[in-house]
Amino acid sequence: MMQESLLDRLSPEQDLLGTRNDLCVRLARSEREVATAQELRFSVFYEELKASPDTAASHSRRDADRFDAFCDHLIVVRRTAGNEAGKFGVDDGEMVGTYRLLRQSVAEQNGGFYTQSEFDIAPLLAAKPALKFLELGRSCVLKQYRTKPVVELLWQGIWNYVRHHGMDVMLGCASLEGTDHRVHAPVLDFLARTCAAPPEWRVRAVSEVQIEMNSSAHAPIDGKAALKALPPLIKGYLRLGCFIGDGAVIDRQFNTTDVLIILPVSNINPRYFAHFGQPDEAVTY
Repeated sequence: MMQESLLDRLSPEQDLLGTRNDLCVRLARSEREVATAQELRFSVFYEELKASPDTAASHSRRDADRFDAFCDHLIVVRRTAGNEAGKFGVDDGEMVGTYRLLRQSVAEQNGGFYTQSEFDIAPLLAAKPALKFLELGRSCVLKQYRTKPVVELLWQGIWNYVRHHGMDVMLGCASLEGTDHRVHAPVLDFLARTCAAPPEWRVRAVSEVQIEMNSSAHAPIDGKAALKALPPLIKGYLRLGCFIGDGAVIDRQFNTTDVLIILPVSNINPRYFAHFGQPDEAVTY
């Protein structure tokens, strides 16, 4: 059963967190929609990107874990009519993307954040008790919709959610496809040398699974090539002003190399507020 969320306090007419042309972003309204998000995640993570499903996932054809029950699930819907919704149909169209949101207050009631399995975030949380953290995870968009407008719409939904709940910091694992860190070495080196978190925000990968990111400290950086190789979502976070944690983690189940994104709201480039809304501005739907 899902925990109380933003949508428990909004009517269906008010639940939109952003729109663009025939796309809208909102929170999942039901357990059935969460199940559809899990099916979409399975399609992308396991069928397309060759993650390794366990027995339960292979049987259910869903990517699911214990966190799904108490997270909020942000979804992007392509609004369609009649029977045009496709494989991932919901009441108002076809689900084409999803993102999982976990507020600190909810995490603390349910055994912590998912991120803690890869990155030692406990010292950062303890050092900043006055701040409210939001974990972002399980980012997933159907291949044909991995475009700048959809990524921006996801951000619009996240930002409206952040403002509604008064969150101060966003964090979560972001993934590079593949587990050969040598392939990703130029990108990891670029992130470590240009986007590393300052001491007061630094988080290290869990030592048992950490791989070093800065493999060539004195070699020149080809920033243009590194940025070109980054997934659109990570590029978006870099434009907003995120920090990158210390060390990467190989996730063999999901066939990814993960880095930690740390994005204090206070660090977001103010020029984006003109488009997405000021941090203290009332959220309207």
